[in-house]
Amino acid sequence: MLPIAQSLQIDPPTGAADYTCSLTYEERFLRRRKLSTDCGKNFVVDLPKTTDLKQGDHLLLSNEETVEILAKQEKLIAITGPNLLHLAWHIGNRHTPCQIEAERLLICHDHVIEDMIARLGGTTTVVREAFTPAGGAYGMGRTHSHDHGNIEHTHHHVHGDHSHHHHHEHEHEHEHEHEHEHEH
Repeated sequence: MLPIAQSLQIDPPTGAADYTCSLTYEERFLRRRKLSTDCGKNFVVDLPKTTDLKQGDHLLLSNEETVEILAKQEKLIAITGPNLLHLAWHIGNRHTPCQIEAERLLICHDHVIEDMIARLGGTTTVVREAFTPAGGAYGMGRTHSHDHGNIEHTHHHVHGDHSHHHHHEHEHEHEHEHEHEHEH
């Protein structure tokens, strides 16, 4: 039976973990998955909820061994230009994860966003680096779709000849004013 990681260590040890596991940005967003350490030892992650693992997080295995999570090098776009703040706004407006640095922005490789940046006067360069973007709004990191927690709120949707409301629960208050087009 494979060792199982069911929790993150709240206070990781100051020494080295027993193993390391290098994962891309997308691979670090998980709840349940079989993984392999960098030296090939298999284990299962079975966390209580979907979690955004960060560089340096430690998983505690059922056999008391620890696995340190590392950000794996992946294909990214480095963005530079004299209007970096303006470019960052456009990236954020598209809800694109972004690693913000003093002289550049890093995003996952995306030819559509790359084209947008060029049209806005930015310069893009394809690089291979570890990707550790800034967390999401409200201190929540990554989330799935509209699932923001536990406060109820309503969306009004217009569908051609009729409309209706959807009820959602949210952890924070904010307004959503958007229409969804559906074919019936």
